[in-house]
Amino acid sequence: MAQDRAPTRIQKKNRAAILEAALDVFSANGFRGSTVDQIANAAGLSKPNLLYYFPSKEAIFTELLSQLLDTWLDPLRELDAAGDPMEEILAYVQRKLQLSRDFPRESRLYANEIVQGAPRMIEVLSTDLRTLVDEKVTVLETWMREGKIARTHPKHLLFSVWSLTQHYADFDVQVRALMADEDPFDGAADFLEGLYRRMLTPL
Repeated sequence: MAQDRAPTRIQKKNRAAILEAALDVFSANGFRGSTVDQIANAAGLSKPNLLYYFPSKEAIFTELLSQLLDTWLDPLRELDAAGDPMEEILAYVQRKLQLSRDFPRESRLYANEIVQGAPRMIEVLSTDLRTLVDEKVTVLETWMREGKIARTHPKHLLFSVWSLTQHYADFDVQVRALMADEDPFDGAADFLEGLYRRMLTPL
C-alpha cells in the first residue's frame, strides 16, 4: 500500500484484520494451500479491498514472516554471557516453551515455511539467524571450556531446545489427543528443566 499520508484508524484496523486472518489460514494450510480469497473471507473483507492493502498472497506472507522473525529470535538473543550458565540455558528453554504456548499459529507458520524449503526465508536463515546462533555457540563453548556446563555439541543443544519446545505447538492436535484432559504445558516446564539440568550438570 503506497500512500504519502499516515494510515487512518480504519486502514490500520483492516491491515491488522488481514494479517490476523492470514495467520490462521497460512498456519492451517501452508503457503501453497492458502489463497487470497480464503484470507479475504476470514478477514471479512472483499478480495479487491484486501488487494488494496497487500498486492499479493506473497506480500501478506512476507509481512507475517518479517513480524515473526524478531519474536522467534528474541528468546535466544536474551541468553546472557554474563549470567549463570545453567540458569541462562534453563531460562531460554522456558522462554521457547512459553513462545509455543502463546504463539502456536506463528510456530506452525514458521514450520510450514521451513518444510517447504524456506523459499521466502533462506536469506535470513543464512544471515541473521546464522550470525545469532554462531554468537551464542561461542558463549556455550566458553561455558563448556570453563567447566560450568557439561560438554556437548552446542548447535545440537540448540536444535534440541527448538524441537522439544516447538513440538508442543507444531503437533498440538497430537499432543492434546494423547494428554487427554491434562494441559500438556502444565508438566512440560518441569520435565524440560529436569532433562536439561541433568544433561548439562558437569560430572
